[in-house]
Amino acid sequence: MMKTLLPCLLALFSVVLPAAEAPLTYEGTSGAGVGKKVVLIANDHEYKSEEALPELARILAHHHGFHCTVLFGINPKTGNIVMGEPNNIPGTEALKDADLMVIFTRFQGLPAEQMQPIIDYLNRGGAVIGLRTATHGFRFPKESPFYKYSYNYKGEDFVGGFGRQILGETWVGHYGPNHKSSTRLDIVPDQASHPVLTGVKDMWAEIGAYVAHPIEGSTVLAMAHPLTGMTPDAPDDKTKTPMPGAWVRTYKSTSGKEGRVFASTYGASGDLANDGFRRMLVNACFWTTGLEKAIKPDLNISLVGPYNPTWMGTQRRSGDVKPRDLVGFESPILPTVPAPKK
Repeated sequence: MMKTLLPCLLALFSVVLPAAEAPLTYEGTSGAGVGKKVVLIANDHEYKSEEALPELARILAHHHGFHCTVLFGINPKTGNIVMGEPNNIPGTEALKDADLMVIFTRFQGLPAEQMQPIIDYLNRGGAVIGLRTATHGFRFPKESPFYKYSYNYKGEDFVGGFGRQILGETWVGHYGPNHKSSTRLDIVPDQASHPVLTGVKDMWAEIGAYVAHPIEGSTVLAMAHPLTGMTPDAPDDKTKTPMPGAWVRTYKSTSGKEGRVFASTYGASGDLANDGFRRMLVNACFWTTGLEKAIKPDLNISLVGPYNPTWMGTQRRSGDVKPRDLVGFESPILPTVPAPKK
């Protein structure tokens, strides 16, 4: 009997082992962020959060001392990072003692053991940064106990779900042709002195605009101007008026504590290659964790290690990448190969 069971047990073990890998962690040693723990959750279907968030984590850890854990959508059979892997983000228990959650997910219906730590974190009023598709980061069926967190939840107790009630907006729609239109982000003059905007200039996102009307109580920091092309110098799209593109707010948790929030409808991997957007995002990590006094106009926001954002399609990611392939500050994010010639 044991001889019969042994091959089956080994086969089962080989399937579940990859998904049980330790989360990717970058540990800082010096800087204002020492003692602060950030958990970054990457699992969208299009904008390469699995490239953007580990790079952000490296910047925070290497330059500023934060302890950063990056979680991905993982294929449970192979252990590979898979863009938009449905409903499997191992490691969310890392949020138990986190100071900041950076989330970039889309339409996730996570199992209870992965979703509950996120809810527990929100219930204690933890700081949150939400990027791009995080406005519609969750989608659960009506019979799910987590349905209220869905982007399309209509109940008056939590209308718009996680996106609207925590970040300040849910999914509304594109604002111009994505992949044909990029976006300039202009600072709202009345908010120029906000800590998140310290030293920020010349922001540009290679992705197209979203419709966004942040919930009452939100403070819009930057307005998004759709452009007619895919370069920073492309003309404004005269058919579109500016739309909120980045804002801050607070939410009140069930514990009574208010949590700081920064949200932006941008943040694709290529957007982090822009110095202005990247500086705003790093500043936001400081502000949400209560470190605004440490924000300086020349805060180090330089990229760490080889960074290969692939959203524009000039290169493509190589296959079979696992979190362990991104360990350290010098491994490529992510390994790439030339894109096929058209």
